[in-house]
Amino acid sequence: MVTGHSRVVAVKEQTSSDLAGEAVILNLKSGTYYGLNTVGASIWNLIQQPRTISEIQDALLVEYEVEPEQCDREVLAILQKLETEGLIEVSDEAVA
Repeated sequence: MVTGHSRVVAVKEQTSSDLAGEAVILNLKSGTYYGLNTVGASIWNLIQQPRTISEIQDALLVEYEVEPEQCDREVLAILQKLETEGLIEVSDEAVA
């Protein structure tokens, strides 16, 4: 489950493409296509390498004009959906 202490990365069993600033993803296991808007595509591009939730949020706060609380909610919501669809791997960061 995606939490504020998670590290996420896109699964290897997918292929994706940029489509005019949006992302189209094919889950190779299920054969299902997914589409992400520009913000979702920004998140998708970030998680091609393992990232913490805070790294993703920090990058989006620089890129977009959004309140931190709204950014937190929306990032977690998108990542939870991607996890449900089997498009990301989630691991928990050690809490110090």
